[in-house]
Amino acid sequence: MDVRTELGDFLKSRRARLRPEDVGIRDYGGFRRVAGLRREELARLAGVSIAHYTRLEQGKGGSVSPEVLNAIGNALRLAPDELAHLHRLAHPRHRTGPGPGRPEVRPGLRHLIASFTLTPALLTGGHTQVLAWNPLAAALFGDFAEVPEEQRSITHLMFVIPGMCALHGERWEQVAREHVGHLRSLAGRRPEDTGFAEHIDELRAASRVFDRMWVEHPVAQVRNRVYHLDHPRVGRLVLFGELLPLPDDPDLSGLDLFAAKLGSPSEAALRRLAETA
Repeated sequence: MDVRTELGDFLKSRRARLRPEDVGIRDYGGFRRVAGLRREELARLAGVSIAHYTRLEQGKGGSVSPEVLNAIGNALRLAPDELAHLHRLAHPRHRTGPGPGRPEVRPGLRHLIASFTLTPALLTGGHTQVLAWNPLAAALFGDFAEVPEEQRSITHLMFVIPGMCALHGERWEQVAREHVGHLRSLAGRRPEDTGFAEHIDELRAASRVFDRMWVEHPVAQVRNRVYHLDHPRVGRLVLFGELLPLPDDPDLSGLDLFAAKLGSPSEAALRRLAETA
């Protein structure tokens, strides 16, 4: 991933989504050649020189202080995850990622995942690869073993492999966009990970919807989410998803666990699904 290009494109996308009236700038009806705020308007709001801000949009963020980045983030009205993403792009940590291969999974993690008999559990890699799962997760989302290994990722399941769209129903668009935002957050943490860049390039070529969402630059680290699923065998499910980080395994995204409210129809449906899993 070209961090300089990412930094410039991200800033431009956030500047374009702000209208003058959103930030208290009078627009007297004149022709505006750019969508959103002009560079000089944004620089003035942030209290920095236009030359300083222009260099940042050109991807030259190495000499920019955290205080200036915070000021620009405030002017752009960035959400906390977006502001963290801006800092990572301006001052990237040059840690080479695991490359295109699949990380090894420790036996202890495999045993842990298998022990969740009433909780669907997934282990995902740094590129959202599905590395390990328990039978209930396969019964819920589909048999991962039947998916070719090179396509066995959450991103492929969301945008390329049939079935996930129907599972999420009318909420698919929102869930898909949140996933793309999560990918952006992960990408900012792995600026020199060639495997991640290849993953993104492949998905952009395989899915026009993914490509459209990717160029919009959504950024949001997904830590937890409520899932509303329409399962073909047990019907409607409302599940609470939690992504648990694994600090000792930097090549893994984390452990995805899904739970239903105790005593709810969704818990009963999960139990029925577990009996067949």
